[in-house]
Amino acid sequence: MNSVVICPWCGTNYLSFQSNCSNCGGTMPAPARTAAPAASQPRARGELTWPPSPPRSIAPNYVWKILGQDGWVISMSVFILLGVIFTMVGGGLTLGIITAFVGLPFVGMGLLFLGGAGAVLNWRYQQAVQTVEVLKSGRAKEGEVISLEPNHSVRINGRMPWTIRYQFTLDGKLYEGSTSTLNNPQLTHAPGPAVVLYLPDHPEKNQLYPHP
Repeated sequence: MNSVVICPWCGTNYLSFQSNCSNCGGTMPAPARTAAPAASQPRARGELTWPPSPPRSIAPNYVWKILGQDGWVISMSVFILLGVIFTMVGGGLTLGIITAFVGLPFVGMGLLFLGGAGAVLNWRYQQAVQTVEVLKSGRAKEGEVISLEPNHSVRINGRMPWTIRYQFTLDGKLYEGSTSTLNNPQLTHAPGPAVVLYLPDHPEKNQLYPHP
């Protein structure tokens, strides 16, 4: 029986291998010849999935897929909603001469919410663009996943977010990184050897491969 092939970029499952994912356009790695390890067992070097040589094909909309699973982005939607409500209520009150002194603070609070949310969204967008750049052009090196941390107090679309922390050494210097995912990484990114992609000129810009 053929094993399921999973797109490393967006997690779409396929019953047979194909060169590019139909969902996100990402390059699909050749099927692994070894079975996935149990959740309690660390991966061995021979079980690592190595990426094709750069540049790799990543669909432009993959940035939005990253943002769609970003906890910061999801949280900011609440602040945007509050900002719109406060601004509209404040604007309505300000139109009345008697209530202008009440409306102006509401407008100020609304603009503060919107400005703060906009700044955070821009920051997360730039981070997502950087992630795609690393996935496209980064060099591969063996590193190590050092921890998986589930957040039991939060549910996003019914799924629990995980934080994966990893590290790798380059030219004698230790680099550390972390990434978040709503997909269960216990099988794909269990603690142990891992493949890390990094930009040669900026190794501090790095990501796990396959991207969770």
